[in-house]
Amino acid sequence: MKVKEYLKKNRRRIMMSLCGVIICAVSVGVFKLAALGVDPFQSFMAGLDALIPIEFGTLYVIVNAILLLFSLIVDRHNIGIATFINLFLLGYITQFTFDLLQKWIPDPSMIVRILCLTIGIVVICFGSALYMTADLGVSTYDAVAIVMSSKWKLGKFKYVRICTDLVCVVIGCILFVMAGNAIGKIPTIAGVGTIITAFFMGPLIDFFNEKFAKPLLGK
Repeated sequence: MKVKEYLKKNRRRIMMSLCGVIICAVSVGVFKLAALGVDPFQSFMAGLDALIPIEFGTLYVIVNAILLLFSLIVDRHNIGIATFINLFLLGYITQFTFDLLQKWIPDPSMIVRILCLTIGIVVICFGSALYMTADLGVSTYDAVAIVMSSKWKLGKFKYVRICTDLVCVVIGCILFVMAGNAIGKIPTIAGVGTIITAFFMGPLIDFFNEKFAKPLLGK
């Protein structure tokens, strides 16, 4: 199929993917301001970001490019246009959002942090519903667990994903401490927000999927 025909046929799905990734990126910036824990992969990225002195957006692209290479070698089935939208946009938009929020709210109180966490969870679930329902590829991190479960047959996806999430959180915490941060600050990257995103995002994503994302596609 020619590029022009592909874009015309999937215009709505592409827009949903783009909007979904942007919304998710903004939500991660809100999570970072809340400093009460982020999703497992972002916990890993936070630890890596603390250790490696380069811009977060650039670091995000590098890490995801490595994961993309893994998928391209092992199984290209899950790679699509949304994968590249995620790869090149999410990190930079997250950093921009976080920097902007820090200027607006330089010293957030605990109430503000809890409010940011709540908003971040709702927003990331809404964005994820758009992105996932568009079905034009998954993030490079999501693809790892899919390959391990469907291609390598290491177990059911939900169990493999729990394992990859745990590995991300553990490595992220180790890197965070190696960067010179106190152990007591670990909950800022792997805390209550991490637990909530790991166990409670599913039902909320499903709600937005059924009530908004699917009707947007005419399903």
